Amino acid sequence: MGTQIKARSFTRADRREFRTKVQACLAALDRMLRDGAFTDARERPEPLLGMEIEFNLVQDDMEPAMCNLEVLQAIDDHAVFQTELGQFNVEMNVDPGPFAGDSVLDIENSLRESLRRADTRMHRQDAQLVMIGMLPTLELAHLDRERITANPRYEALNEQIFAARGEDIELDLDGVPLPGRDGAAEQLRADANSVVPEAACTSLQLHLRVAPEDFAEHWNAAQCLAGVQVALAANSPFLAGKALWHESRIPLFAQATDTRTQELKNQGVRPRVWFGERWIDSVTDLFEENSRYFPALLPEVSEVDPLAELDAGRTPVLRELQMHNGTIYRWNRPVYDVADDHPHLRLENRVLPAGPTVLDIMANAAFYYGALRALVDADVPLCRFMSFDAARENLGIGAKYGLDARLYWPGLGWVGADELVLRRLLPMADAGLTAFGLSQQARDRYLGIIEGRCLNRQTGAAWQRAQVVEREDAGADRRTALHGMMRDYIRNMLSGKPVHEWPLGAV
Repeated sequence: MGTQIKARSFTRADRREFRTKVQACLAALDRMLRDGAFTDARERPEPLLGMEIEFNLVQDDMEPAMCNLEVLQAIDDHAVFQTELGQFNVEMNVDPGPFAGDSVLDIENSLRESLRRADTRMHRQDAQLVMIGMLPTLELAHLDRERITANPRYEALNEQIFAARGEDIELDLDGVPLPGRDGAAEQLRADANSVVPEAACTSLQLHLRVAPEDFAEHWNAAQCLAGVQVALAANSPFLAGKALWHESRIPLFAQATDTRTQELKNQGVRPRVWFGERWIDSVTDLFEENSRYFPALLPEVSEVDPLAELDAGRTPVLRELQMHNGTIYRWNRPVYDVADDHPHLRLENRVLPAGPTVLDIMANAAFYYGALRALVDADVPLCRFMSFDAARENLGIGAKYGLDARLYWPGLGWVGADELVLRRLLPMADAGLTAFGLSQQARDRYLGIIEGRCLNRQTGAAWQRAQVVEREDAGADRRTALHGMMRDYIRNMLSGKPVHEWPLGAV
């Protein structure tokens, strides 16, 4: 949800003072790193699996349910479920748990229980929680300004993005032809008068606490994996009745929060949804880039002097640094935080869509953490053999084509995403999870799902696309096909079976 704010508008003086405070926060962070303020994390920290899951809300007729505040009131668990930008979204925070032995299975069971309890409490609402990267029944009319959740942060963010841009946001996506269909790809061309299209992009966000001296190698490795992750987990193929990318979240999120006019793009101004442009040597590289390249969107200034806090022997919150960092949407984002008066750094992985099932989510998380650990533990970093441009290109190709993508990987060249996972990355992920201490039972459970998905070549996106084609070939129009597909999607989601086992025929 992001750091909350009180102000709804900002002055020119606010912006200058905020810039000064961000620099003070950076100076405080640099001093903390030099003085060993993170000494409790100097040894490799105990691995904890932390995640946030964003959900869509749908009515019984499969239309989006614009009632997130009422749903949250019914669930009545504010520590776990919170608002998101769109009235048809909520977010779930999963308590971090140990990533060793069979404890990850307890996290899976806890997640299921939280969802069961939420479903029971919201039964009086005409709404259903759906884990999906993009709700196929969303139309452009659902994405206007009136659909922003009543919250000062969201309202101010919308105002500031449009103030910076000075014109409507352009949505411009060329899709991938549906299976068995000849002719040109479908296109989405539209103007948006709000940032609500961002809310159409619902994700799974994975967190890993990392010692400062290990952060750069973790971030570089995560960047190498990003394209494979989205290809393997694609679950966002439809929006506004159009068949777009397998993982349309990636381009749509970038466009929905773009503060640049075409002229600024032509000048090479960097986008706020950013893969980055180079491998890094330190976590400070990322925070310094943020302050150097991006003007503040929510320049609310606190009265706390971070350097004075350090002088007094206290741990500074670095609020301005956190606020600024929260409005720059790196696909792998650094996070500074304080828990129990101890500072720590987290790597937030943001490339994955939500869903389709709890089991798929857990498998996606296990694959990421395992492959990441294996890359970090390697004798020579993978980024020594892979250009940054190749990693960035992989993200776009993986998002567009899913498991049909051909990705670049050192030592293999251009290879199918499914083959890359089966031949190279699954054994690496198993070795990484073993190094974390995960049990054989847990490794087999989750990595077996990844293997099955590659062998069946069925992601959430592939299943959705095939279902719509089947319904349209039987005579349904696109709207009817999407609504029917969504009913079957929810039935399969509630069954708990991983998506590679979902039947292709209508339920």
